[in-house]
Amino acid sequence: MKNKTTPPTPYSFGFTEVRHKNALVTTIVGDSSFDNFLLNYENNFSFKEGFVPVGYEHRADLIANLFLNDSNLWWLILLVNNLNDPFEGLNVGDKIIIPVKK
Repeated sequence: MKNKTTPPTPYSFGFTEVRHKNALVTTIVGDSSFDNFLLNYENNFSFKEGFVPVGYEHRADLIANLFLNDSNLWWLILLVNNLNDPFEGLNVGDKIIIPVKK
């Protein structure tokens, strides 16, 4: 494993390169800063309510871009809304929780 760092943002974590099925994969899973984030994310954010707008249903990436200005944070939208699959939720008009960095 090789640890790397990324430019700092409010959502930055280190990342690790691992071999999986003979391919080099970059991941934040298992990174200590990400593990710490998962354990303490409720302390690092305030939360506001939002609603899934028309055209954004089942699209956590579009919702993250709309509310967080970063489509790569789709996983954070799923995490704070306790969703494993965007097709299980994120329907038009659904009330959702939006994390706001403190």
